[in-house]
Amino acid sequence: MKYKLTLLLGLFFLLSAFKADKPVITIFMIGDSTMANKSLTGGNPERGWGQMLPGYLSEEIRVDNHAVNGRSSKSFIDEGRWEKVISQVKKGDYVFIQFGHNDEKSDPKRYTAPGSTFDENLRRFVNETRAKGGIPVLFNSIVRRNFGTANGNAVAQAISQDDIQKGVNPDAKREASEQPAVTEGDKLIDTHGAYLDSPRNVAKELGVAFVDMNKITHDLVQRMGPEASKKLFMWIPEGVCAACPKGREDNTHLNVYGARTIAGLTVDAIAKEVPVLGPFIRHYDFVVAKDGSGDFFTIQEAIHAVPDFRKAGRTTILVRKGVYKEKVVIPESKISISLIGEDGAILTNDDFASKKNYFGEEMSTSGSSTCYIYAPDFYAENITFENSAGRVGQAVACFVSGDRAYFKNCRFLGNQDTLYTYGKDSRQFYDHCYIEGTVDFIFGWSTALFKDCTIHSLGDGYVTAPSTDQGKKYGYVFIGCKLTGVAEAQKVYLSRPWRPYAQAVYIHCDLGKHILPVGWNNWGKKENEETVFYAEYRNTGEGAAAASRASFGKQLNDISNYNEAQILAGDDGWNPVENGNVLLQNLKR
Repeated sequence: MKYKLTLLLGLFFLLSAFKADKPVITIFMIGDSTMANKSLTGGNPERGWGQMLPGYLSEEIRVDNHAVNGRSSKSFIDEGRWEKVISQVKKGDYVFIQFGHNDEKSDPKRYTAPGSTFDENLRRFVNETRAKGGIPVLFNSIVRRNFGTANGNAVAQAISQDDIQKGVNPDAKREASEQPAVTEGDKLIDTHGAYLDSPRNVAKELGVAFVDMNKITHDLVQRMGPEASKKLFMWIPEGVCAACPKGREDNTHLNVYGARTIAGLTVDAIAKEVPVLGPFIRHYDFVVAKDGSGDFFTIQEAIHAVPDFRKAGRTTILVRKGVYKEKVVIPESKISISLIGEDGAILTNDDFASKKNYFGEEMSTSGSSTCYIYAPDFYAENITFENSAGRVGQAVACFVSGDRAYFKNCRFLGNQDTLYTYGKDSRQFYDHCYIEGTVDFIFGWSTALFKDCTIHSLGDGYVTAPSTDQGKKYGYVFIGCKLTGVAEAQKVYLSRPWRPYAQAVYIHCDLGKHILPVGWNNWGKKENEETVFYAEYRNTGEGAAAASRASFGKQLNDISNYNEAQILAGDDGWNPVENGNVLLQNLKR
């Protein structure tokens, strides 16, 4: 019980340390189904563009989406939904307002007239937002996919498709047009009429930012053409989706791809109309999210989607907040991936060395890892790599084989053998990371630099177990790191050699009292003392007992050979310290 309490308290303070004190601005969204969050039940692929918006915004922005299927500006007010939203708005918050699709309906509970009642409702949203110190932004409706004619019947059919939720609307023709077939030469025809003008006119009248969503989406759909544009909308064959088993031919509602695409175009338009929001906008190639706001639900799905041996640039993947229980493999062909996590993005699994695989064989240490990184030029930021198996022997959280691997503000959680620096020719840089464990929790062959990291012992044991090859210039180098431990960790060695030529150097590190005065361990082999290179330079703290160190450990007088750039340079001059931001070159941050 005492151990669990200590662990929980430690985790609390750790999470607090990794989460910066950021001011949060809320964007409240009010609108209809094209903006709304959608249910994920039955593998439903329908999404509102507002549902995907958080994947394009930094964590200083919180999106609170109140848009609801089937609502008009009138019914949103009459049902008390606006009252609920405006009661929460505070100074500096934004309210994104998009209605029109359902204001067009003949239903008296929803119908409003453009230039009259529709405009009055929009004015109310604007004025009441401003009265609370909020900032309103008006949007008009996204385009309907209506190629063909624009006579009364065609428009009526297009409008009727807004209410498609399950299966195919029997009252709507396939193309919401009188034409029996649509050809590539057909033009996209407007069906919203004056309802597009009201938000623009009210915005001009009241001096409010206006985003022309109709033009954004019209240009996109027209450019794609009648056939390709189906990729944006809910066109689903019968029998492929549990959420709509009879299929669906829907020219109003967006799928995952359509909502992500349109949200991406929209944030750029928002940045132009509301420049103060520009610095908070991010563009990632893929977004992973458990709540359906991304391209994929799992990290591995996103990795699979990365083109093999992509040469054009880095592939950036945002992992939104959540616990992702999966085993992830980044193969050699998936080069130059940047994996960026929101606060609270945790990749976890619970395999361990003695656990049996499908064939009844023990998984082994290598087979236990939660994540495998074989590809070169991998970058991870703010990701937690965890093996949650507990104290069951070897259980790896992250296995790193690829060259030029860069981890920034990441956490590696486990017990024995947490971080496996596997690749013999791999160079790895750990910048402001947190690594915890008990026995040999940093181990392997690679050249690895740990800078300004927290190295936390959960019990007695050994911080490192390097297996550096003979002739290697560097093994493990710790610069400016802080070595801490739980109360029960009282006998911890800095290192023991997994292989005879192991190297571990600690420079300007703060060593806690859990580090034994002897410091170094020979793994029960006296001959290792002749071949290892274990050294320190001006460490501090209760565990920095230089005078009591094992005789085969060295105290350096000169660290000119331990320049950060030199350690990682190799033959190609890799320098993540100086130009690490190049890793994110195609991400607008």
